[in-house]
Amino acid sequence: MSKHWLHTILFCIGFTLSWSTYGNNGVFQNTTDSLQVDRSNVKPRTFENLKEKYNDDAFVYERTLENSGWWTRFKQWLSDFFQDLFNLKSQGQASNITDITIKIGGIILFLLVAYFIFKAIVNKEGQWVFGKSSDKSIIPVTDIENNIHTTNFKQLIKDAEKSNNYRLAIRYYYLWLLKQLTESGIIDYDVEKTNSDYQYEIKSKSIKEGFSYTSYLYNYIWYGEFNVTEEQFGKAKHAFINFLNQTKA
Repeated sequence: MSKHWLHTILFCIGFTLSWSTYGNNGVFQNTTDSLQVDRSNVKPRTFENLKEKYNDDAFVYERTLENSGWWTRFKQWLSDFFQDLFNLKSQGQASNITDITIKIGGIILFLLVAYFIFKAIVNKEGQWVFGKSSDKSIIPVTDIENNIHTTNFKQLIKDAEKSNNYRLAIRYYYLWLLKQLTESGIIDYDVEKTNSDYQYEIKSKSIKEGFSYTSYLYNYIWYGEFNVTEEQFGKAKHAFINFLNQTKA
């Protein structure tokens, strides 16, 4: 009988301790809320003219055809043109044709530029593209070059010598020489021809040598960026006069 009571007392003590521990672990523990509430006064802020401040291109995130560059607009126009021309239903097909057309056009443009440069070099006028030439078209086209057959070169040379403009005098001597060679039927004068063109037309060996030397003098003096002395002019003048007498009709 005493053992029965002893077991009962021990069971009650153990149950009481277990219940106390379970409550301390927080299952039934009554805790307060730790959330803090801000009760300070809030002043609302306003923003004015937002559209005016942020209307720059840097704030445009969606590009349309109107605000795109000229190249994009051109490609779109060309794409629409091909789409209408060939009745294409797909915008992608028109875009592919546009890209191919632009590439072909670029190649053609490159070939044309290369052709004209090559042609200039072959005609010995390459320096016209890259700089000063010693064998470019004889002189810029003026009234004198267009009317050499009616021009009084003796008077022009005399006036140039009086003003000590020896370079200009040599220029007139050379034009006078071309006039005389044309009248003698040795060359066919044209303002667009070069020294080499005239050299090729001359058949006589002696005249060709004389023309080559006077052309050299003309190129050296007229296109040279230096002042011609009276002595230099005198030697060149003597060579031109001798050649003029040699080719007189």
